[in-house]
Amino acid sequence: MRILFLTHYFHPEGNAPATRVYEMSRRWVKLGFEVSVVTGVPNVPNGVVYPGYRNRWRSREVIEGVETLRVWTYLAPNKGTIRRILNYLSFCATATIAGLGVRRPDLVIATSPQFFCGWAGVFVSRLRRVPFVLEVRDLWPESIAAVGAMRSSWLLRFLGWLERRMYAAATRIVTVGRGYQRELESRGVPAERIAVIPNGVDRAMFDPAADASQMRARFAPNREFLCSYVGTIGMGSGLSVVLRAAELLRDQGRRDVVWLLVGDGAVREELEREARDRGLDRVIFTGRLPKAEMPGVLAASDACLVHLARRPLFRTVMPSKIFEAAAMAKPIVLGVEGFAAEVVEGAGAGICVEPENAEQLVAAVLRLAADRELGRSLGRAGQERIAAAYDYSALAGDYAELIRGVVAAKGGR
Repeated sequence: MRILFLTHYFHPEGNAPATRVYEMSRRWVKLGFEVSVVTGVPNVPNGVVYPGYRNRWRSREVIEGVETLRVWTYLAPNKGTIRRILNYLSFCATATIAGLGVRRPDLVIATSPQFFCGWAGVFVSRLRRVPFVLEVRDLWPESIAAVGAMRSSWLLRFLGWLERRMYAAATRIVTVGRGYQRELESRGVPAERIAVIPNGVDRAMFDPAADASQMRARFAPNREFLCSYVGTIGMGSGLSVVLRAAELLRDQGRRDVVWLLVGDGAVREELEREARDRGLDRVIFTGRLPKAEMPGVLAASDACLVHLARRPLFRTVMPSKIFEAAAMAKPIVLGVEGFAAEVVEGAGAGICVEPENAEQLVAAVLRLAADRELGRSLGRAGQERIAAAYDYSALAGDYAELIRGVVAAKGGR
């Protein structure tokens, strides 16, 4: 079985889409599939090429048995509009060309975000005459409108039309949560064409026994309560709430709480500058750290913050940060409404707060700081009820069965 996977993001990039494709594809190789991934040069989130790579027209490497074909793209930081659109369109073009040049696959998969990667999958599958699985990890154009990245009404309507055409072109649609499934069904996609295979966690990597000593010595040397956010610091993260929360704690004379923001994104520099101007020395920005250091960061943390801006669209989202925190047996402070809150509350794995509500965020963190046993109890529940249910090895097996069924239904191998 030969699988061609088109993705804008891939290892060693550490965002959720890159991690998902990497974790799935390397496990499919172990199941006997031949997997080729077409992607760009690693550069997220700043549009700067990672050390050891060059933005060439085409290059090839093998990562854990996965043939990785990197194509040229117009590089742009993860902010703004015009340059990002050029980035997306250039990948659509070069990925399509690359997809036509590889050995004929049995199935093409393309994943969002971003939107035009899905269209590359449409073009390649049509021209190679093979089934097409579309992964929907984001709803366009609503997702870009929700964070204010685009305001042109006619362009948003055009993107909506393209979105519907892309759904119609897919043999099968795979989405990452029930919330997305309900949205797709409301847009007329038949339920039998949709499968839900969520993101997950590599529990071998995110082990609660990971060494925390170096990170504790670095960020909380005096036994401060360390609340960490690990992920993209982007337009939809709503992390200005952390600055307001830190200010409230400072006004209360509390210097025993440290906010650790690990990652980079469109608003990181702005938030860091604002924190510095306001004298919020209990808020620490690390910038992007290697993925291999994440278990140590989480092991050192007393709580993990998962937060998004308060937007109706984000009620459908299930951030993958939840799974990693749960695997590390850490209590979750969740500022996301909807499906994610249902999962965390249902598992008893954390404290849910209203997104962008600094007072509630402070109350949740102080409650955990005062009652460490509560934090341990919430962490154990997350490990037992969330991490165990969202293990990437099991999810990759489910996805493999879906792939076999799609190919068999089309008369393939």
